[in-house]
Amino acid sequence: MTGKIIDILKSGSLMVPKILLTNYKKLKLTEKEVIILIYLINNNEFDPEKISKDLSLDTKDILTLINDLTKKDIIKLNSVTNNNVCEEYISFDELYNKLALTLMENKEEKPTTVFDLFEKEFGRTLSPMEYEIIGGWIEDSFGEEIITLALKEATYNGVSNLRYIDKILYEWQKKGIKSKADIDKQRNTAKNRRSKEEVFEYDWLNE
Repeated sequence: MTGKIIDILKSGSLMVPKILLTNYKKLKLTEKEVIILIYLINNNEFDPEKISKDLSLDTKDILTLINDLTKKDIIKLNSVTNNNVCEEYISFDELYNKLALTLMENKEEKPTTVFDLFEKEFGRTLSPMEYEIIGGWIEDSFGEEIITLALKEATYNGVSNLRYIDKILYEWQKKGIKSKADIDKQRNTAKNRRSKEEVFEYDWLNE
């Protein structure tokens, strides 16, 4: 079957929606169903025997796959009568609606792990060594919250390397900082201390 698909690809260009290839599993489609879909999208007519010949599949298998796609609300078989001749055609409206929703969901998806957060902030894929370092922090009992806060601190300071974040984490560990509340408390204490020092050192007599 693969060889036949290659022959079809070589025989002419096919329109293949990228979002279909990257999200077909979310639509719970099988590889065979995707191949059928690609074929149908590029052929306006619905002719099971021709599809069977082109893809080297039994007509029975083709009809089963079409039926499965219909049950999954991916395609819809419609019929139209012209000059007393009934012709069937396939509507892909449901497929495109589902793909549009999937695209919207992808844009709204939030990173699910601390590794995803690092890749989002760094704007690139982490190296195996970086994965190991971050995993080491987690093994050293640094919570994901404090690791994320250290990442944000580094990003705020315009730094995007793990060595800098490592220093932040271990500096916070020395000070007993384990959460955002601890960080806020530490900053407020430092701010108040600086304010008192400024008042104490002010030269009132020479104002």
